[in-house]
Amino acid sequence: MQIDFAQMGIQIKGVSPEVMIQKLKKIRMVLLDVDGVLSDGVIWMSAEGEMVKPFHVHDGLGIRLLQKKQIQVGIITGRSSKALTRRLEDLQINIVYQDIGDKDVAYQKILAQMQLQNEEVAYMGDDLPDLPVLQRVGISAAPVDAVEEVLNVAQFIAPYTGGHGAVRSLADCILKSKNSLG
Repeated sequence: MQIDFAQMGIQIKGVSPEVMIQKLKKIRMVLLDVDGVLSDGVIWMSAEGEMVKPFHVHDGLGIRLLQKKQIQVGIITGRSSKALTRRLEDLQINIVYQDIGDKDVAYQKILAQMQLQNEEVAYMGDDLPDLPVLQRVGISAAPVDAVEEVLNVAQFIAPYTGGHGAVRSLADCILKSKNSLG
């Protein structure tokens, strides 16, 4: 299946569109950062200290569609919150690493646990702590509003900002590459 990345507003860097489609076909797991990727990076704090984060339903459906096609989805994030835990329960995401200082260590554990190779993993991150993982995976992805250092290494730049459909654009492309969208 041909994917028109430009029509979808997706920037592909460092590889041709044809090579990107081949890379997408190999993906068996999508790993995500949370703040700035799955949420918009804004943290609302109650007087009691409870964090509240907004999540986009399009991203949630994209995750569900991946799972339906046996593509694992996991989280590696530097924070933890009850709001996130609740959202991940709703999405039935069981591979969760919260409060992680070194995301590369968590990534290596996931690879071993899931018996995956780097080229079988896509990771979407938006900030400096994501760089070590982005530099290893088969597809390095970022929302359009990621920091410059991440945008410089990302092969797949979503047309949406974090928390506003960036994850969905990656999910759709993975599924289209496998002729599984819908």
